[in-house]
Amino acid sequence: FDVVKKPEILKGDEDGIALKVTANNESKVLKLIGGQGHVNAMKQDSIGGMAFTLSYGSKVLELPFSVKLNDFIADKYPGTEKSYSSFASEVTVLDEEKGDYDYRIFMNNILDHRGYRFFQASFDPDERGTILSVNHDQWGTWITYLGYMLLYFGLMAILFDKNTRFADLKRALNKVKNKKTKLVAILILCFGLQINAQEEQHSPNDGHDHNLDAPSVEQIDSILMANIAPKEHANLFGKMVLQDIGGRMMPVNTYASELLRKLTKYDHYGEMDANQAFISMNESPAIWYNVPLIYLKAKKADSIRKIIGIPKDQKYAKLVDFFDDDFRYKLSPYLDEAYRAKIPNGFQKEFKETDQRVNLLANTLDGQSLKIFPRLNDDNNKWLSFKDLDDSNYKGMDSVYGKQILPLYFTALRKGKSTGEFKEANEFLKSIRSFQTKHGPEVIISEDKVNTEVLYNQYDIFKKLFSWYMYAGTLLFILLIVQIFKDQNKILNLFIKVLIGIVVILFILHTAGLIVRWYISGHAPWSDAYESMIYVAWATMFFGLAFGRKSSMTIAATAFVTSMILMIAHWNWMDPAIANLQPVLDSYWLMIHVAVIVASYGPFTLGMILGIVSLLLMILTNDKNREKMFLNIKELTIINEMSLTVGLVMLAIGNFLGGMWANESWGRYWGWDPKETWALISIMIYAFVIHMRLVPGLRGRFGFNLMSIIAFASILMTYFGVNFYLAGLHSYASGDQIVSLQFIAIAAVVIALLGLLAYRKYAVFYRK
Repeated sequence: FDVVKKPEILKGDEDGIALKVTANNESKVLKLIGGQGHVNAMKQDSIGGMAFTLSYGSKVLELPFSVKLNDFIADKYPGTEKSYSSFASEVTVLDEEKGDYDYRIFMNNILDHRGYRFFQASFDPDERGTILSVNHDQWGTWITYLGYMLLYFGLMAILFDKNTRFADLKRALNKVKNKKTKLVAILILCFGLQINAQEEQHSPNDGHDHNLDAPSVEQIDSILMANIAPKEHANLFGKMVLQDIGGRMMPVNTYASELLRKLTKYDHYGEMDANQAFISMNESPAIWYNVPLIYLKAKKADSIRKIIGIPKDQKYAKLVDFFDDDFRYKLSPYLDEAYRAKIPNGFQKEFKETDQRVNLLANTLDGQSLKIFPRLNDDNNKWLSFKDLDDSNYKGMDSVYGKQILPLYFTALRKGKSTGEFKEANEFLKSIRSFQTKHGPEVIISEDKVNTEVLYNQYDIFKKLFSWYMYAGTLLFILLIVQIFKDQNKILNLFIKVLIGIVVILFILHTAGLIVRWYISGHAPWSDAYESMIYVAWATMFFGLAFGRKSSMTIAATAFVTSMILMIAHWNWMDPAIANLQPVLDSYWLMIHVAVIVASYGPFTLGMILGIVSLLLMILTNDKNREKMFLNIKELTIINEMSLTVGLVMLAIGNFLGGMWANESWGRYWGWDPKETWALISIMIYAFVIHMRLVPGLRGRFGFNLMSIIAFASILMTYFGVNFYLAGLHSYASGDQIVSLQFIAIAAVVIALLGLLAYRKYAVFYRK
């Protein structure tokens, strides 16, 4: 027998339905073909003496005017084939009553005519036809937007009106502040706090030699170090502009750093920085085939290690390990199935990721990644590598220059290594910059932006902030604990104020880092997973400082949790590389909707950590410190409720702003996308938490603080669950397992244990 696979269902395929039609005691089954987006001919039949005319598909509606497509334009990022920066339809509206006119429809730019709205939805694969969606609800749109505006006004009034619950909380906080003599910090988090903030540095050259005929790793390293370019010259090379595979123009330094990070998980190789390693790869590619650069995960990649023939404990593989004596690619038999799988399993993912690393290194050593030569008269501004120059249309002296400049440069570089004089090599680099400016002025980035991006890469501010926030927050915790058991001490108070000042300075640096990333990328820095994480960290610290004016404990807690968020942002599954935007994201709505809704995660995160602090303080309560603990728990609970209120207001406004963006982009407000749905679920959960005080049996500081911790799971699902597990418009890396079920189970047990211990003390000392 033969196994017949079920044919793949493609978007746009017609469906088939079978209808049983009965008339006058006579029945007949009629089969129809059609579906959404299809218009088929009517099928006629006679049943029981009655004539039936049926069709299955979209309903045809007549418009009082016509729209003629003059041209469809699909703009791509420079040098790419399928990476679209935008797509637009040049149309003419033909209307005998209102007159004819031309219009350009593109994403977030709608054609409005006689109450009809035309949206740029998609286009044909051959880029010759366009697909527009149509909406006819002019009055409904304006009434809906008016309702949204009233909602926004009402929600904002909650925060600023003097007669609201939020205003009552502010007054209650002031009363608690006046009663308090000392502030209490997170005692249990500081006792025995041992956090290894940085993973132990492991150089990729720790691999094991398994080929007796190949030079050892030590021999290769000695050769590389003997021929290394000095840092000063390598830094100049790093400022040269190239075009990556996605069409982004960037300094060589950025590409080299991303290359090493993708290959090895670090931005250096041994004592060589990214610039020096990249120069060496292009100058002497042959030796790098035997350098252990390709990272293999522990255990998950054991099958790959077995296939390529290296020990199970070897963390990095060489490029030559992946090819046999006949230069056949050892992974090739396993890749077809891995790339065909709609939902790849863990092994298939590892094969795909390793294959991508192998190809990335192979293309680099083949000279394909150094795309520094603009192709002449190219509509898409594609840049070429040295090997692609035959396709450059260069003529005369330009042709001679393009084919000679890199060999001349590397000759001058080798000469400089022996003489110590790099003036000639430096001049060649300056000459390449002039050549790029002459032939690629449309896309080349300015020297100011190049220098800024190189500095951004060099300082890696967000990675450093993670440890700085943690040190400042932890030390502030310790001093606040000491303050609890000490009488008023001016020196201690001074140190606390200094640490708070340091946290403020770190927040300013955090803000500056976001501004610099915005300047470099050309778009708001919250468009992908990594950017949204560093923005959530910023929002968390912002609201921590805003509410921490009356509570040093809040600032300490916020600094700690901000450091944790930044630490997560720099785990291996987050890619910090700056990328081009998808067309729908290239909109002012990115700055409005995404900024508001992602910033709301900050107050919710603050509420979660304050809930933990409050429960810990309940656990630490005894007869001697009951009064002090009561004031601190009351203060933190008030700040917690204020924080959750701000978060709920922002999340609700952000969600409705998302509906407006969707309506302006696709002509619908709500599509049950996983992100939309989970944002709505989070709104309902936090609305319940905030209103628990009105429900007998649920009111009380213990229940509120416990629920502020549990409710945060909905935010984690809204962000991580949707972005990384579910497929939808908001998915960043669908299918990647970021959080294991084991971690979720452990977290649930820890929260349950924390709640149980806190409730025992709460029932004894605080429950009335």
